[in-house]
Amino acid sequence: MTEDEKKLIQARHRLEAVQARNRVQERKARTRRLIQEGAILESVWPEVRDIPMADLPRKLHDKLSNGP
Repeated sequence: MTEDEKKLIQARHRLEAVQARNRVQERKARTRRLIQEGAILESVWPEVRDIPMADLPRKLHDKLSNGP
């Protein structure tokens, strides 16, 4: 293996490491956003805690369509 091949492999590994870190950061940002949105929903509609997760999309759609 030549020196240039080694450098190419190292550069590829560095790129993969950067991409992996970016994926982790994006996933953490999404998780944080989802938690914050859920907290906001719960603060304005406290009954949401008692709604099964499977029923939540339909109930939320009904609530938004029909008003309070």
